[in-house]
Amino acid sequence: MYREAMKQLEAWQRDPDRKPLIIRGARQVGKTWLMREFGRTHYRFCAYVSMDENERMESAFRDPFDVKRIVESVEIEVGFKIDPKNTLIIFDEIQEVPRALKALKYFRESAPQYQIIAAGSLLGVALHEGTSFPVGNVDFCDLYPMTFREFLLGCGEEDLACMLAEQDFDMIKIFKSKYTDYLKYYYYVGGMPEAVFDFAAKRDLKRVRSVHNRLLIAYENDLSKHAPRELVTRIRILWNSIPAQLARENKKFLYGLIREGARAREYEVAITWLMDTGLVYKINRIKKPDFPLRAYQDFSAFKLFVLDIGLLGAMSRLDAKIILERNRLFEEFKGALTEQYVLQQLIVNPENDIFYWSADNGTAELDFLIQTEEEMIPVEVKAQENLQAKSLRTFVQKYHMPVAVRTSMSDFRKQDWLINIPLCCIGSLANLGELLASNCADVLE
Repeated sequence: MYREAMKQLEAWQRDPDRKPLIIRGARQVGKTWLMREFGRTHYRFCAYVSMDENERMESAFRDPFDVKRIVESVEIEVGFKIDPKNTLIIFDEIQEVPRALKALKYFRESAPQYQIIAAGSLLGVALHEGTSFPVGNVDFCDLYPMTFREFLLGCGEEDLACMLAEQDFDMIKIFKSKYTDYLKYYYYVGGMPEAVFDFAAKRDLKRVRSVHNRLLIAYENDLSKHAPRELVTRIRILWNSIPAQLARENKKFLYGLIREGARAREYEVAITWLMDTGLVYKINRIKKPDFPLRAYQDFSAFKLFVLDIGLLGAMSRLDAKIILERNRLFEEFKGALTEQYVLQQLIVNPENDIFYWSADNGTAELDFLIQTEEEMIPVEVKAQENLQAKSLRTFVQKYHMPVAVRTSMSDFRKQDWLINIPLCCIGSLANLGELLASNCADVLE
């Protein structure tokens, strides 16, 4: 298995002023594998400690904070002496021992020679419970489900993945049928590592759906175990309503679809809880496309997407034949899956600040509006080889955008003010801004 996040860990390792690193992400996105694989391949020794139901470690982090005593406790736990230069220390499920999270500050201040990575599936939830956080004393790495390119690598398709990375659009066009086939599989399998690993090994879609269902049950159990009792029912109803929300042509979240008469104040905390667990992505509407986009957010209008496209299909009970054979019944939901797919590919890039835009009178809507460090990029998503871009044209003309992106099943092309990017390529463009900068002059000629 290959994860792009490994590059971020390598950059962290090379940084002489590195801080303890926290990997954030939902349960089962591969945090433990990533940390242990990084330790195995980049260090002589790896001291892995799980905090989950670990009373010994909980005792080690009690007052007073004595780094020497903590390190000695870790050495006893793993069974060898820790050499700071050659050992990676891993604290997994760190939210289970809140004082371990606080202790990262003391490692940063008084023992920076130790190389420490921590992870926590419910870290956001733990912080809302009053856990002290070492602000300014840690770095972060956000981990998401596997992208389409990582999926190809996981399936042994190194050449196809390489062409995406190199943006070799001519070769991608030649092998379009293969990319299309794998894209359909990705729509069904998604990017949860266990599902991808099972699919790559067995190519049995029923087994893959069983993996999805187990994960969904595990998330439901997390709701019951960790969420406040008075919120559990609301969180569960909200979570299960998301497929119906995304099935609508206008995907703006409507509280009335949760239940008749539902109000924002009843479910705002439930949305925050799901966001803190990493199970949903919230994309806010922008009133005006100007820098910075965050200053022009309409907090009353937003879309909610789930963690992973494969889980969305499982929640919607979509049969494999409907996706793989492009069944007519799939027509109404294909837009939801495609928009989920595009967001899932774009959100992994920390430079992408993602929003959407709609006209005040509701006559036009732009699927995504992305701000990078220097660019503002309008993106319209099409599920098939649809070359129309009415809403995108309206937006570009209204706000005088020099160039825009449409992503669809069509091949790469430049048309006046528009660049069409194949859906299979949208996530492999490390920086959409760089692509626009390199093509903008040609487009405008």
